[in-house]
Amino acid sequence: MTPLFRKFLGINWLLVLTVTGLVIFGIFSIQSATSFRIESEPELATRWNRQMIMALVGGLILFIVALVDYRWLKWAAVPMYLGSIVLLLYLKATGREISGAKSWLEIGGFSFQPSQIAIMSGIVMIALILGELRKLHKIFEFPPVLILLVCIVTAIPAYLVLQEPDIGSTAVWGAVLGATLLVGAIPFRYLIVGVLAILMFLPIAYFFGLKDYQKKRVETYLNMLMGKKVDEQGAGWVPKHNMIAIGSAGWYGKGYKGSRMGEGESTIKEMGFVPANVAINDFIFVVIAEEHGFQGGIVLIGVIVFFLLQLLFIAFHSRDQFGRLIVIGLTALIFFHCFMNIGMCILLVPITGLPLPLVSYGGTFIIIILFMIGISQSVWVHRHAVVEEAPKQKTEFRG
Repeated sequence: MTPLFRKFLGINWLLVLTVTGLVIFGIFSIQSATSFRIESEPELATRWNRQMIMALVGGLILFIVALVDYRWLKWAAVPMYLGSIVLLLYLKATGREISGAKSWLEIGGFSFQPSQIAIMSGIVMIALILGELRKLHKIFEFPPVLILLVCIVTAIPAYLVLQEPDIGSTAVWGAVLGATLLVGAIPFRYLIVGVLAILMFLPIAYFFGLKDYQKKRVETYLNMLMGKKVDEQGAGWVPKHNMIAIGSAGWYGKGYKGSRMGEGESTIKEMGFVPANVAINDFIFVVIAEEHGFQGGIVLIGVIVFFLLQLLFIAFHSRDQFGRLIVIGLTALIFFHCFMNIGMCILLVPITGLPLPLVSYGGTFIIIILFMIGISQSVWVHRHAVVEEAPKQKTEFRG
């Protein structure tokens, strides 16, 4: 048996099965969300074809990356990070504005979001700092030095993404930073101080950092939670009809194209109350919940939780801190996306433009996620390899 074939057999196939199930279900949901528009908007109605192609490309990348030792990322981390910063700066200078934000960059006829590439490279860079720098010099055993470096690495791309403006993608950086610091052997006292500082800064960020339409979203969310009247023709339009679509589905849902409803009746999405251009990404959970009901939503959430637990299991068995932090960063990224995406559909959090990983439409995003899952598979496949141990840290810096 060749070493390459042994690695292939050593892949975590349960994780592959889980990922495949989510991707297939996502393609089916995208097709269902737009199929009724085949005559009026044929390009939109065939987006599921593009999603399937991008998923196949991403799947191939996943298997290739899984068979290569992930330690090559130690050498690629800095170039990847700097390259993503260059893309964000280029986007700021030349990107085209869509729906009030410069989030998309088009190069050679191919459109993508640099923010998604930046978060991937940022996770690897953070893992390199927290997992490897301690081996280089004693000064990097001092937690404040590591925290400062990680915060700088996080702040630069996060600030550029915030300028697009894209608050949702900016907030993802906070989740990734918090999770990696928690696992990166940083004493709790520093983390507690950091959390308190963020809580103190939040009111300032709200009053002086948010634009008027962003404040309106937060205010609408809070008013709807408290049962107050909102502008249902304005900021309250989307959350109101999202709740109607989900709430009217009941336990079993309305079925594919409303097959469980009476003849001649239409679903909320078919009546256009859930805009088709966002029903396939930001509000894909609304489509799923309306068609498959409470049981379908719970099953999907259960599969996502199972997926996240598998990633944590891989992180726990990593042979080194570098690989562990990469997997933890991916886990935090996916958890935050899922929490915010589902939460904004059920009025748990204000509306933010974050897709549901592996389920929502998005060619760049699904390839990035599958690439990172491939790295996680590499961490699993190479978990028994012998690595050089990091020097022991001095006790005066711990605790």
